[in-house]
Amino acid sequence: MARWEPGARERLVVAAVDLFTEQGYDATTVAQIAERAGVTKSTFFRHFPDKRELLVAGQETLSRLLAEGIADAPADASPLEAVAAGLERASSAMGAMSRELAPRLKAAVAASAELQERDALKSVSLAAAMTTALIARGTPDPTAALAGELGLLAFKRGYAQWSEAGPDAKDELAGYALAALDELRAASASLG
Repeated sequence: MARWEPGARERLVVAAVDLFTEQGYDATTVAQIAERAGVTKSTFFRHFPDKRELLVAGQETLSRLLAEGIADAPADASPLEAVAAGLERASSAMGAMSRELAPRLKAAVAASAELQERDALKSVSLAAAMTTALIARGTPDPTAALAGELGLLAFKRGYAQWSEAGPDAKDELAGYALAALDELRAASASLG
């Protein structure tokens, strides 16, 4: 096994998702993941503190991209327009590998209470990143929190629809996320 082989992090994620799907999260060991990915256990631990963290491998990047997109939105953008800019920026990080892994990852999460818990924490973190970025723009706290939660729902709905389109579909996640945000905006207006 070569040390520092390019793509080790991605191979670890793919190997873990495959093993979680094949034999379940609890029955999968770090050693099995490392072996399937063609790396050593020490390489695994250079990338991830434990196997649970594989589920949220891109969370920090996603949170950063959401916040940057919101921060870079035009000064006169409404909170939801700023969230849309964040969704567009974050969507750029989601490529073919994310789309291909999505159904298997969804199945692995559904089959494990521990992964469901970690997925819920990821959602809280993404909403908090958007809320914090909106507050930094001067959006009042309750409005920022609501817009951040709507952004999270739009991202999750858009991601689910995008991933269900299959690995051969050529459309981008941003279109799905922005359409979901528009649907949620209309739905919230009808609560009135």
